[in-house]
Amino acid sequence: MELDKYIINVENFPKEGIVFKDITPLLNDKDAFKYAIDEMTKIVNKLNPDVIIGSEARGFIFACAIAYATNKRFVPVRKKNKLPRETYSQEYFYEYNNECLEIHKDAIKEGDTVVLVDDLLATGGTAKAQIELVKKCKGKILGSVFLIDLVNLHEEDVFDGVNYESILKYN
Repeated sequence: MELDKYIINVENFPKEGIVFKDITPLLNDKDAFKYAIDEMTKIVNKLNPDVIIGSEARGFIFACAIAYATNKRFVPVRKKNKLPRETYSQEYFYEYNNECLEIHKDAIKEGDTVVLVDDLLATGGTAKAQIELVKKCKGKILGSVFLIDLVNLHEEDVFDGVNYESILKYN
């Protein structure tokens, strides 16, 4: 299936100079969404983690669906002050902003194997922050899976030895 026909480029969003990849047409097509989840699930199944993590908001969409499809635990990674219990925090910079992500301290147990799932890899800031949060929980990152990889915005070894795969690649 040609998933790229379901991705719309939106110029200068959310700020001047950014070309935003709008995935909502893909989400709005049941066959395209199912295909994307199925393809990402194949990658996750090869890694066979204990836990799937995803960050809000679009990462939740893919990570939850894949956790369900693989019968794995899902752990949300949220923006600062959105989780109700004790958390680890990790600040980071991404394409157009500074942010802070948090994870519940008890969400990942020591030794749990983890796969990060998200919609898009650009500079890698959000994913790197999530990897650091998993390390703080004493979990082990097996890899990352993305729907879209903007390959020209990051180095090939963006996660210092942590493997990643994507369904769509854009230069």
